[in-house]
Amino acid sequence: MGWEKQKEEEAREEARKKREEKEKNKTKKRKTMEVKKIAEKWEIWDEEEEAARSEAEAKKLVPERFHEWIKVFGKKQSERMPMRKM
Repeated sequence: MGWEKQKEEEAREEARKKREEKEKNKTKKRKTMEVKKIAEKWEIWDEEEEAARSEAEAKKLVPERFHEWIKVFGKKQSERMPMRKM
């Protein structure tokens, strides 16, 4: 009977360790997701800031009558070839 009780205790201890490990992994995943979200926000802010800076520079260089289409004069947009229409 003594060894059965010992086995039960070991099983409970093993289950407790697994639960703790699972909880620890969940916490790690949450923190990782939070960091990824923050990094994505920074990337978006950088892109927006760069686009605004690019647009301001383009306004200086592009004649005023073309300011209606100023976005196509940005660095990123100017490197992309438009779809061909037939």
